[in-house]
Amino acid sequence: MKHAVVLLLAILVSAQASAAKPCEELKSEIAAKLEAKGVTNAVLEVVDSDKVGGAKVVGSCEGGAKKITYAKK
Repeated sequence: MKHAVVLLLAILVSAQASAAKPCEELKSEIAAKLEAKGVTNAVLEVVDSDKVGGAKVVGSCEGGAKKITYAKK
């Protein structure tokens, strides 16, 4: 569990640095990183920034207008 949290934080930091990327491209990169770490039960979703709710945000795209959220299946 600690490794997953560290991984998600690392993804979040790298995702914020590349906030100008198209959402689907960034979502694919995050998914690839999760798969490389052995995370197989991840669900990533692109949502409007104001509709995040309590979801865990792992990325930001379209200049911060959208967020990529993470959940377990």
